[in-house]
Amino acid sequence: MDEGIRRSAILLMSLGEDAAGNVLQFMSQTAVQALGEAIAGLQQVRHDEVSEVLEEFRLETEQYSAMHLDSASYLRGVLTKALGNDRAADLLENISQSNQSASGIERLNHLGAAEVAELIRDEHPQIIATMLVHMKRDKAAGVLEHLSERIRYDAVLRVATFGGVQPAALKELTEVLSEMLSGEGVQHMGLGGVRAAAEIVNQMSSTHEEALIKHVREHDENLAQKILDQMFLFENLLDLDDHSIQLLLKEIETESLVVALKGSQQEMRDKFLKNMSQRAAEALREEMEIHAPVRVSQVETEQKSILQIVRRLTDAGEITAGSSNGDAFV
Repeated sequence: MDEGIRRSAILLMSLGEDAAGNVLQFMSQTAVQALGEAIAGLQQVRHDEVSEVLEEFRLETEQYSAMHLDSASYLRGVLTKALGNDRAADLLENISQSNQSASGIERLNHLGAAEVAELIRDEHPQIIATMLVHMKRDKAAGVLEHLSERIRYDAVLRVATFGGVQPAALKELTEVLSEMLSGEGVQHMGLGGVRAAAEIVNQMSSTHEEALIKHVREHDENLAQKILDQMFLFENLLDLDDHSIQLLLKEIETESLVVALKGSQQEMRDKFLKNMSQRAAEALREEMEIHAPVRVSQVETEQKSILQIVRRLTDAGEITAGSSNGDAFV
């Protein structure tokens, strides 16, 4: 047995069931299995060995805590030496701005889309856009669908042309939101721009999606095309290679695929069928034939969910997905 795994197993057993369980939930399945096997293999452990493990853990914890006591000063010193005063100051300001945004705006992700829309509908469109770019894309899309057309169109335009916000203004905004909301901050999403606008619009229903693109095109045809170029539509699945489709099939529930393919062109159905085993393809054909009629909105919902999987696999580098104009995301 690896000595490090053994000592970790001894430490977990010393913590008690509740505390050990809380630790294990943050570990990978592989690590949990390794520790489980180590714990199962422990027969008798000497008292002095337990004391040694606990003392080593205490010392490690103290060193780790001490190293982070003045992390802000340490970071400033390192960046200044590496980049010089001016560039270090700019980077520290960006880091500070990112941390501040997580304290208030991103807590909106914990609320329902309708609640967020009600909360921000009377704010200036630029403030709404600032909030949207800090939210998860699917949540931002849901919020937009609960806003009036005028606000929705204006907000998306501002997201697409978002150039950032002054740290002082962002700090004031997040402080106000922090007083109104509760909960922990969530992972910081990328800020605004064409890509952010495309990701948000891509999560909306087809009706709202088409109306938004039409409005943006009337305002700025070039900007509308840029957003479209960054979007990935269900029809673009035809551009995926066979290997990518096979990877995608592993992530999709059969029921979801059946509904998503309802009403789609035969070429799209054939794309999936030819990348399945003969038995699976026959089962899918049979399921599509006997499946009850579904609403268009249900089809759109399942197609959007599949596109979310495509985006996840693309971001993970497992597949290469083309945009609506044939260019690949990188």
